[in-house]
Amino acid sequence: MIVTVTMNPAIDKTVEIERLRHGGLNRIQKVEYDAGGKGINVSKTIRELGGKSVAMGFLAGNSGKTIANVLGEKGIENDFVWVEGETRTNTKVYEKDGTLTELNEPGPAVTEAAVEKLLEKLEEYAGKDTLFVLSGSIPDGVPKDIYARITRRVHEKGSRVLVDADGELFRIALEARPDMIKPNRVELEELFGLAADACDEELWKAARSLQNQGIETIAVSMGKEGGMFFIGEYQAKCPALSVKIHSTVGAGDAMVAALAYAWEQKNGKEEMVRMCMAVSAGAVMTVGTKPPSAELVETLKKQVEIENIV
Repeated sequence: MIVTVTMNPAIDKTVEIERLRHGGLNRIQKVEYDAGGKGINVSKTIRELGGKSVAMGFLAGNSGKTIANVLGEKGIENDFVWVEGETRTNTKVYEKDGTLTELNEPGPAVTEAAVEKLLEKLEEYAGKDTLFVLSGSIPDGVPKDIYARITRRVHEKGSRVLVDADGELFRIALEARPDMIKPNRVELEELFGLAADACDEELWKAARSLQNQGIETIAVSMGKEGGMFFIGEYQAKCPALSVKIHSTVGAGDAMVAALAYAWEQKNGKEEMVRMCMAVSAGAVMTVGTKPPSAELVETLKKQVEIENIV
């Protein structure tokens, strides 16, 4: 079983314009709405790949009802804790030249009682065959150690944990030794105090250092440079696939979904890597945060090149 946890869901509003005119009138050429938030994006992608997950976290107000309804229509089981306020709307503005401007709302404040209720719900799903995917930001009222707390509590019941976060939230989560993580290049550089555009060898050493601390699987997303993978003793680097890019938003979430799906399917290490690269490449070809189709993923998997790291 895969359980995705989205502390701060959102309705993703994606608008396309010719060019953003600051302080002037902007006419929208196209608009798309999606149920979003990193964990929800993971659940949507897993569903598209043919898998199942339970989407959990916090929802509020009419926007929250919209998200719950969308997930239900897509056949994605969900079990959210409802809180006061209104789930946020995040607006992404795409210009014709590829420039992206994001306007993200803060989301509702969450009480300590609501946090504890979510923890109790998550424990009900915990077991040795469950993978918890903890990803994205947290709203006001949720403590920075929440991912570490969840990890420790579900680990006690034999569950696995995959974390995709940044900053202090990510750093504290690592103290609980999640089983899998998906940092991007910048997050790994910041965590280890490396210079921007650190060389491959520095990134390899950083990833290996995390493995030595007890984190078994590390997937490093590197945008146009591809990705690096460290799965136990297996290590590999893959160049980015040559695809037509429409939107890079959600590519990281797609890789997380691929990791989780491959884990549940008990795929081998190389198949897991191919799945990660193909799903994330497929995601950049779609509009907004929509996941790629399973058919497209199968086609892209054949184009993945795997280079062994020595």
